[in-house]
Amino acid sequence: MLFHVKMTVNLPLDMDPAKADKLKADEKALAQGLMQEGKWRHLWRIAGQYANFSVFDVESVQELHDTLMRLPLFPYMDIEVAPICRHPSSIHADDR
Repeated sequence: MLFHVKMTVNLPLDMDPAKADKLKADEKALAQGLMQEGKWRHLWRIAGQYANFSVFDVESVQELHDTLMRLPLFPYMDIEVAPICRHPSSIHADDR
């Protein structure tokens, strides 16, 4: 199942910079691992925001939920999720 996910990060302004750096590093490592597994198919920065648009390819809504909750920055995120599917006019073979 494919899901379009918008994640907006809202770190507290008074967060210790070392803690913020650790969270970001841990987030990057987990995200890149999920990308290598094929679970996190696309990751796009939204210009001018601390936010991204992502596409996840997971087996179920529950797997998506569990994956998002594992993200180190999850407690500081506003998340919007939309299920998506291949458009019949798409010319890209990997749109499943």
